Amino acid sequence: MFRTFTSFVIVAGLTAFLVGCSSAATSPSGTVASIMVTGTVPAVGAQSQFTAMATMSDGTAQNVTSNATWATSNPADATVSSAGVVTGVAAAAVTITASYQGVAGSITIIP
Repeated sequence: MFRTFTSFVIVAGLTAFLVGCSSAATSPSGTVASIMVTGTVPAVGAQSQFTAMATMSDGTAQNVTSNATWATSNPADATVSSAGVVTGVAAAAVTITASYQGVAGSITIIP
C-alpha cells in the first residue's frame, strides 16, 4: 500500500513538473497590456540582439522576443531580423518596433 501510494505521488509530481515545463516553452497566454523593447544600440556595421518583453494584464512579464513581429522605420539606417537582431547601417535615428498579439512597443536608436 505504501509503495503504491509513493509511486503515485512520484508519478503525479513528475507529470505536474513536465506539464509546467512544457507550458513555459509555448507561447505566452493571457492578454498583453504593453510591449517594452530594449537592446544595445549597434555601431554601423555591427549587430545587437533586441528583446521584446510583454507586460500581461495580470501584471506578469513575459519575454516574447521570438514570438514578436519586428520592424524598422527605415531599413537604410538599421535593419531588424525576424528574431530581433538589429544591424546598424547608417548613423541616423531609426525606430525599432516589436508587435505581439496586436500590441506594439518601440525604441528609437541612432546606430
